[in-house]
Amino acid sequence: MSKEYNPYDNVLRIVDEAAAILGYSDNDIESVKYPERELKVSVPVRMDDGSTRVFEGYRIQHSTSRGPAKGGIRFHPDVNPDEVRALAAWMTFKCAVVNIPYGGGKGGVVCDPSQLSEDEIRAVTRRFTAAIAPLIGPEQDIPAPDVGTSPKIMGWMMDTYSMLKGHCIHGVVTGKPVELGGALGRSSATGRGVMITVKNIFKKLHIPLENQPVAIQGMGNVGSTTAGLLYDEGMKIVAVSDVSGAIYCPGGLDIPDITAYLSDNANNLLKDYERDNVVHITNKALLELDVSLLVPAALENQINCENADRIKAKIIVEAANGPTTADADRILNQKKVAVVPDILANAGGVVVSYFEWVQNIQSVSWTEKIVNEKLKDIMDRSFEAVWDLAVQRKVPLRTGAYLIAVKRVVDAKTARAIWP
Repeated sequence: MSKEYNPYDNVLRIVDEAAAILGYSDNDIESVKYPERELKVSVPVRMDDGSTRVFEGYRIQHSTSRGPAKGGIRFHPDVNPDEVRALAAWMTFKCAVVNIPYGGGKGGVVCDPSQLSEDEIRAVTRRFTAAIAPLIGPEQDIPAPDVGTSPKIMGWMMDTYSMLKGHCIHGVVTGKPVELGGALGRSSATGRGVMITVKNIFKKLHIPLENQPVAIQGMGNVGSTTAGLLYDEGMKIVAVSDVSGAIYCPGGLDIPDITAYLSDNANNLLKDYERDNVVHITNKALLELDVSLLVPAALENQINCENADRIKAKIIVEAANGPTTADADRILNQKKVAVVPDILANAGGVVVSYFEWVQNIQSVSWTEKIVNEKLKDIMDRSFEAVWDLAVQRKVPLRTGAYLIAVKRVVDAKTARAIWP
């Protein structure tokens, strides 16, 4: 993996930049650069054909200075330590920028869920949960869904942990099914947070939402929710994509029809979606379309030094974690592209995960209306704080977000001091 494409190196570069602006010494930020704990586990599973296969898994806690570690579990063939470290660090700063009392963690298993049966996925989940059980818990580290995992998998994790402890512990994970203490509104929370952020940035730039062309890379949970909500706001979604490729219609796509098509069958992919005036393009071409708004909602490093100079979008709102490399960021800044960073734009998921955790601990249940109102309040206040500081300091929004987040993390570490 080259340095430019190493996501953890990109995190460190951004932290160093923010620390320099804040006037911190190396001593002030040294401990922020290193994860607190890293656990690598072997996950042996008896497969459906009777064979035994051993998967590799990780759980990394970047920081618990501001509260329990918080972050998702990813089931994907490309999971690796540097990716998990970066994702854990992003969670630290994401929780800090929206000012919820969490640190950052992340986990993953190297596997391809599409090639596993449900029984095999459940076995991977339970054995992985047992392996990381010493590190997790409602007061220690709270996993959640991520790429390749789901509320169902979180339910299995909660059950496994509860069986190991001998009693039901709802708060060990978030993003669970509602029947197991999951929060109403959690499944749409990240996409809803992205939509709120889009409205905020367009308002600041005095651009009306109506009929503005939008391209969305990724039609998983976050991308599809974002597409539906922006469509309802009157924006013109001209391109969307999934792992199989992208579709494009200059006059605007029928998002409800696409969502219905994808949800009708798990095997349905956009490469097979055929409608009048809809053409098939590559994911690479989608990123370079002439649109007002680009929403990368797939994986890391999609916008990099190889394609950044060809990006035509006026505004980028990062729904994925780490979709833009540090070198690409500089190119986009030179082109005066407004980039709303991941640690702010996609924080809706962890905000509502926090609400779920609070409800579990207090044994209460909030309505979806209350959840969405509280989410909007936090996303709006966080955006305003980042915008105001970026304007005041004359820095990009990403730098503004990290100035707030790094300061909060360093302040917490300083207040606690180094033990012993």
